[in-house]
Amino acid sequence: SGALADAINKDFGSFDKFKEAFSAAAATQFGSGWAWLVKEGNKLAVVKTPNAETPLTQAGVTPLLTIDVWEHAYYVDYRNARPKYIETFLSSLANWDFAAKNFAG
Repeated sequence: SGALADAINKDFGSFDKFKEAFSAAAATQFGSGWAWLVKEGNKLAVVKTPNAETPLTQAGVTPLLTIDVWEHAYYVDYRNARPKYIETFLSSLANWDFAAKNFAG
């Protein structure tokens, strides 16, 4: 809700379209890495990074939310079902209060 939800709807078209973009980035990150919701200037974007790379090293980019798609993050509970882990993350594990605070700056 609030300003972050408004920005997601503005920049992605809807929360469902954001979830599709975020899920696709997380599912298609080959091997170890991350998917991120980031603020680039005044616009939101979804990016993915391999291994230990992070958008924190990019000027003007503020990470808002991330999902760890390294196998150690989900294997015990989900085995090889990364898409189920991503779905669960977005539906009940993502810390949206933290993301909203990051967005507010």
